Amino acid sequence: MPDPQPHAPRPEAPTAAAASAADPTARLDALPVTRRHVRLLVGSGVGWTFDAMDVGLISFVIAQLGVVWGTPASQLSWIASAGFLGMAIGAALGGLLADRIGRRQVFALTLLVYGVATGASALAWSVAALMALRFVVGLGLGAELPVASTLVSEFAPPRIRGRAVVVLESFWAVGWILAAVIGYLVVPVGDDGWRWALALGALPAVYAVVVRRGLPESVRFLVGRGRHAEADAVVRAFEESPAVGGDGRTGAQVRDADPAAREAAARAVAQATPQVASPGGQRAGEAGGQGSGEAGTGRAARTRLRLAALWAPDLRRRTAALWVVWFAVNFSYYGAFIWLPSLLAADGNSLVRSFEYTLIITLGQLPGYAAAAVLVERWGRRPTLAAFLAGSAVAAGLFAAADGTGPVIAAGLLLSFFNLGAWGALYAVTPELYPTTVRTTGAGWAAGVGRTASILAPLAVPPLREVGGTGLLFTVFAAVFVVAAAGALALPERAGESLDA
Repeated sequence: MPDPQPHAPRPEAPTAAAASAADPTARLDALPVTRRHVRLLVGSGVGWTFDAMDVGLISFVIAQLGVVWGTPASQLSWIASAGFLGMAIGAALGGLLADRIGRRQVFALTLLVYGVATGASALAWSVAALMALRFVVGLGLGAELPVASTLVSEFAPPRIRGRAVVVLESFWAVGWILAAVIGYLVVPVGDDGWRWALALGALPAVYAVVVRRGLPESVRFLVGRGRHAEADAVVRAFEESPAVGGDGRTGAQVRDADPAAREAAARAVAQATPQVASPGGQRAGEAGGQGSGEAGTGRAARTRLRLAALWAPDLRRRTAALWVVWFAVNFSYYGAFIWLPSLLAADGNSLVRSFEYTLIITLGQLPGYAAAAVLVERWGRRPTLAAFLAGSAVAAGLFAAADGTGPVIAAGLLLSFFNLGAWGALYAVTPELYPTTVRTTGAGWAAGVGRTASILAPLAVPPLREVGGTGLLFTVFAAVFVVAAAGALALPERAGESLDA
């Protein structure tokens, strides 16, 4: 239809930058993927790789210590559990600390802590010394994981945020595969092979310097702290970065030339408007904010308010469901994979052969992440998570019934595929469930609850296997995966939405 006023200018939606000049988070959300987004994802992913490598190495270390030191399984289980105890505490404290001093600072600090402690673990002279050092390693690991996923989640454009977090999580598979390669090539070379393997785990201490200098601070964190000039500078750096597939144009140029991006910016501004206050006078989740009511409180009081906010009326259901999922997934995953080399060796395979089979099974993790990265955007977070957890339950049941090398490896590959795909979806959904003021607190405490399961799982494996063998053990894991799938169905779906500023 012809324009009735061809000479009159049409009213245009303002550019994303103009429409949200006072809202850096809306400008950031409306951007396309830029090279700085990719750099942030890869930079965080390298740290994630080191995390997985460290956790994976301990499964090969305890398998060799059982042979070299003659340590019984009941004591070896405490080496793994000590690390997970540290991770439980680190996850909870790391989230609180990141909401207070910033994501980047905590990310770099935790890399340094667990890198140095892992290197020191190579010098351990007894099971007790190794347990103590693994506890310190766990403090750093537990604090780093939820912080890294939150940082990526808060920078990624909403339309691909879930995929970005799953891609981040896929670096875990890379790290675990590296651990399996080191376990296969380095650990068996001699009685001190496990020491050389742990010495390689000190690399994160060096990478911490790169993180501190090269990664940006969260824009949402900076805005929440009133550091608007710093937030604007970070957003401008992303706006001026070349867009991926943008034919040389910057992120801002691609964004402002795209009508869909303008509409996305408008939606982001609308979703960032203040929410209706609760009867208590605060928005849900903002107990840790900058309001005048907090001015006179101490740090302990602010921490209690942040934790209480997780159980506010509009958040309590998702918090409960999320904690169930994290607990169940951790129990089954770490119970199975931390003991996998030892279980294969106990079933009659040589130590080297069990390491080889573990390496093959571990290769199934990457395809699982790839599938989840696609499905979290096509199906959504909740159905993808529930489906992969159901698949994990089936795979664990098949492993329980497997007899012979071929069926065991096939079932193990399926378990790797579905279990690690579920991990990717879980890390995608977790940061989206909470507002900025308590996002890393919520993610950290969910991970901390999960770590309590990872403490119990290694301790439960020896007695369960003694009672009913590998069959009973993996039947229990299958049942726990079913519980996790039920919890996933109770979570809200937030695919494509802008995170609350």
